[in-house]
Formats: sequence, structure tokens, C-alpha cells
Amino acid sequence: MTESLKLVVRRTVEATAEELFAAWTEPEQLLRWWGPPSITCEWVELDPRVGGAYRIGNTLPDGTLLWIFGEFEVVEPPFRLVYTWRTDPGSNVPERVSVRFEPMGQVTQVTIVHERIPDPGTRERHEAGWFGCCDGLVDYLRSRELSA
Repeated sequence: MTESLKLVVRRTVEATAEELFAAWTEPEQLLRWWGPPSITCEWVELDPRVGGAYRIGNTLPDGTLLWIFGEFEVVEPPFRLVYTWRTDPGSNVPERVSVRFEPMGQVTQVTIVHERIPDPGTRERHEAGWFGCCDGLVDYLRSRELSA
């Protein structure tokens, strides 16, 4: 049996924990920022409660549709989410993602811990994806401020 890998991504964001939690758990918001620039988020279904399911449809640069899906294990608004992570096509073994929103004065630190990653190549793709998601989230929140 091989040991799984783990990834930790941190980003400080000029937003409240409440704003970030909502952006992560409201489908209409997640649809607007999810994924790195090369990915188009096409579909989001979320039931953000313990035992609730989620499903996100992404179109990759080559036109392939990749589904990310799983179940919420912990939902503690506005500070913490934990959910399983599977992809189709992909592996049958669920990975786990934990997201923390830690208020720090006028900003919030977002910490994403992605665990149970099966191999280094997948870890590299997740790392690029999470950094891209964080950039998209910051851009989305900034654009909301400008239009307000």
C-alpha cells in the first residue's frame, strides 16, 4: 500500500469569512470564480450540509468535461468546510478537502488542505487548480466591489 499525498494552499483575501463562505457554498457564486483560467466551470450543484452532495462540471482546455463530486462531512459557517473529492473520469478512492476561513482583522486567511492524493502528478494538477481557484475567487470578489 502506498501512502497518499497532501497539499496545503493558503491565500489572504480582502473579504470577511462570511463573504468567502457564501462564495464557496452558493452555486451562483461558485460558478463565477471556480477553476483556473484554462478551465470553464459549466455546472454547480451544492447542498452544503453534513451529508449533502455537491457536483461541479468543468470543461478542460481540450473540451473534455470533468465532473468533481462528493459529500460534505463538516459544515461550520462561516469558518470551515470539509468534503470528499472524486472526479469522473478518475479514481474511485475519495480524496478529502478541508477549507478554513480565518478572520485576521480586515482580511481572511483561506487555508485549503487537500488530502488522500494518490500520486505526485495528481498533486501537481491539484496545486495548479487550487492556486487558479484562489486567483479566480479574488478577482470575482474584486469585481463585485467595483460594481457595487
